[in-house]
Order: sequence, then structure tokens, then C-alpha cells
Amino acid sequence: MRTSTYPPPSAEGAGLMGKPRLSHWIRRVRPDDDLVVSALYREYHGPLLAFVVRLTGGDRQWAEDVVQETMIRAWRSAERLDPASVSLMPWLATVARRIVIDDRRRRDARPQESGDGPLDSVPVPDEMEGLLHQVLVSDALRALSPAHREILNETILRDRSVNDAAEALGIPVGTVKSRVYYAVRALRVALEERGVTA
Repeated sequence: MRTSTYPPPSAEGAGLMGKPRLSHWIRRVRPDDDLVVSALYREYHGPLLAFVVRLTGGDRQWAEDVVQETMIRAWRSAERLDPASVSLMPWLATVARRIVIDDRRRRDARPQESGDGPLDSVPVPDEMEGLLHQVLVSDALRALSPAHREILNETILRDRSVNDAAEALGIPVGTVKSRVYYAVRALRVALEERGVTA
């Protein structure tokens, strides 16, 4: 058989039905006991959070912080709470509202933080394309014969003249010129095979 819950049970009846009211905990325990804050949290967390979310403009994380600070202040003031009051929600809401106001004042007193917004709009060169070209050129150079790699290394990468490269490698100047010509052609073909056309 289903029992009716209308009219709602009185505050005294709630204590008799097994769930002790907060006033019971405030009267029976020391003010520094964790039971007070547990009872406060169980009874008022939901409604207080909903109230504070509205105060913070929908910022749930800030609201959670405010509720936690409110509970800590209630725990510290447990000996001053009125166990005869029907609800502690008005007191908790006032404390929470003051915390939100103090937080806003602190934020307004500090200089405005710039954040990452301006940095997001600064154009930054995309280095990925250059890195990709380096990888492709390195791969294309590995595809060349050792003689062609060696001559390109001396003339292009080390920026040596034909005469200096010939002296460093111990080969005639004419051989250096012809190897450079054929090495550049082979490198161009290797790059085209890898999709690089310019």
C-alpha cells in the first residue's frame, strides 16, 4: 500500500523518520566536528549551488568554489548557527552572495589580464611546409649516387666555388663542373618523383 507524503512531514517528524535534521547535529556535536559540515553539505549543497550558479552568471566552476568556501565558513561558525531555525539557507545564501561580491571586487581591483587572445591573432609563419621540403630534399639526396651527393655537398651546401671544391676533392675543375651539372639534373628528377616541381 502506498503512503501519501501530503501534507509534508514537519521538521520534528523528519527527525523521527530516521534522517536527523541539521539542527539535531548542531545541538549534539562539537562545532569543530565533521558531522556538521557533512550534514550541511547533504542538506544544502544542491539548492545553494543552483543559487550561486545564477550569481556567477552560469560559471559552474566558480560556483562550486563559492559553495565550498560557504560550507567552510558555516563549519567555522557552527557554534553561532541557530539550531531552532527552520532553514539555514538564508544564512548560507547571504554568505555565498558576499563571497561572490568579494571575488568580483578582487577581480576588478587587479589589472585586466590580456590572456592569449592577442597572441592568437598574430600571424606566425607556418614552418611545416619548410620542414616537409627539408625531408623531401634529404630523401632525394639519398637517392643520388655517392659522387653526385659529394659534389652537391661541396658546392651547394658548403657554398664552395668550383675551384675550391676541385681542390677539396682532389679532382679536376672540369670534372667538378660536369658532376655538378648531372647531379643537379638527377636531384631535380628525384624531387619530381616525390612531388616537388619548383
